Amino acid sequence: MLDFSGKTVLVVGGTSGINRGVAELFAAQGARVAVASRSQHKVSETVLALEALGSEAAGFTADVRDAAAVANGVAGIHDRFGALDVVISGAAGNFPALVKDLSCNGFKAVMDIDLLGTFHVMKAIYPYLRKPGASVINISAPQAFIPMMAQIHVCAAKAGVDMITRTLALEWGKSGIRVNSVVPGPIDGTEGMARLAPTESIRKRVVDGVPLGRFGTPDDIGKACLFIASDLAGFITGAVIPVDGGWAQNNCGGMSDYLGALAD
Repeated sequence: MLDFSGKTVLVVGGTSGINRGVAELFAAQGARVAVASRSQHKVSETVLALEALGSEAAGFTADVRDAAAVANGVAGIHDRFGALDVVISGAAGNFPALVKDLSCNGFKAVMDIDLLGTFHVMKAIYPYLRKPGASVINISAPQAFIPMMAQIHVCAAKAGVDMITRTLALEWGKSGIRVNSVVPGPIDGTEGMARLAPTESIRKRVVDGVPLGRFGTPDDIGKACLFIASDLAGFITGAVIPVDGGWAQNNCGGMSDYLGALAD
């Protein structure tokens, strides 16, 4: 039931980090995989890597803040591959900044990428989703439900993303479309962790706060997405699902302490 042969999967933001790992895992399970990002070089390189895994792959460049570019790119993928079975929307931006140091443009940039960008993706994909049967997964963050100092922009944006998830689960359920959020914990080797845990001492504080005692990997998130997109999760929609080794249960220990120290 985790065989995605013949299925079409679109991963927005799928050329790096968590989203790249998700794209590769779906490709390894037989899916046709399309990726989107702002960099044509990254799109081209990722498509080649997915093809090397045996996937029929494609991609397009678009900034998720540009609704027309996203809509045109999604339409092109539909023209090539047909109806979309799975969409993972994962474009995001983050940097630590206390409110007193955060510019209005800095706040707006994260809101535009994370929240408005998610809306643009949802608007663009709806006409092309398989009805019934499609699964949409938004990549969220624990800041959506755990307030953190120096993260007001991400807290606000990701809380909005999760409400988009819940609202669309209501609106699209009658069409047989499931919409869920996956909430990664601290994922090693990603740009987000490099920005939020830039030193070995901070990394140790973070991992010490994870009940399972390790950082996550993009593969951990990819496996969760495989399950949620599969028929095994056919009665799950509107859910916000942490995949974090229990980190959120520990109030994101280590990271919250470090970010709070910025205010000292």
